[in-house]
Amino acid sequence: MKILLTGCKGQLGYDVSKELTKRGDTVVAVDIEEMDITDKFAVENFISNTNIDAVIHCAGYTAVDNAEENVELCRRINVDGTKNIADSCEKLDIKMLYISTDYVFNGEGERFWQPDDKRDPLNAYGQSKYEGELAVENTLDKFFIVRISWLFGMNGKNFVRTMLNLGKMHNKLTVVDDQIGSPTYTVDLAKLLVDMIHSDKYGRYHATNEGICSWYDFTREIMKQASEYYPEYTNVEVSPVSSDAYPTEAKRPSNSRMSKDKLAENGFDRLPTWQDALRRYLKELHDNKQLN
Repeated sequence: MKILLTGCKGQLGYDVSKELTKRGDTVVAVDIEEMDITDKFAVENFISNTNIDAVIHCAGYTAVDNAEENVELCRRINVDGTKNIADSCEKLDIKMLYISTDYVFNGEGERFWQPDDKRDPLNAYGQSKYEGELAVENTLDKFFIVRISWLFGMNGKNFVRTMLNLGKMHNKLTVVDDQIGSPTYTVDLAKLLVDMIHSDKYGRYHATNEGICSWYDFTREIMKQASEYYPEYTNVEVSPVSSDAYPTEAKRPSNSRMSKDKLAENGFDRLPTWQDALRRYLKELHDNKQLN
């Protein structure tokens, strides 16, 4: 297949590009320099002249707190940009995979969110991704909407890197324990996304590594596993604290539990556990001398 990949320089796009290449697909990898998704005519021209079979749309505005003050920019990228791509896909009758987020839900309660649950975003970023979902599903029949959460990978900033850096500088860390979700390793997710784009099992899905934890639990496991490479992480004391101790511009969901049952129901493999994913990620960091 010949696949257009947007956001190729991002954390997820980086591994999706590698996985597509590994599978023998032809990848047309673009970022803003090659195709500004907010420019409808540029998108239309690029896609119509590239002779592609599908689009994996990883590009997006992801600065959650900044989105509260930059609502229009956020919407222009996440809503208008997504609609521009969906419109071009509709004209050429090609399928599209759109990356979304648990933030389309209100983050309340303790139940696992189902893919077809009512969407009720709790911040500007979540609202823009919700409207992006609508732009896709109201335009196309051949679409995948894949909601992810707590992403970490080699090519970008993420929570794991942040905690590792803090652990080098401080022997005591306080981390929120009242937000529950599932970490997602870009390498594992990329494999699933490529499986999907090669299928016709269209619809909304949730895709994270298996298991749930709080940010506090996640941090403790990060320090525990990192100490296998560097003993100084053994001495980092991690303490739980409520979200009230760390006020943010954008409200964060307390419940990011997402059901992945639909993956198995449609013949897709579930991702490995987040602990296993973290172990492989830390090894990759260490092997690439990025854990020094």
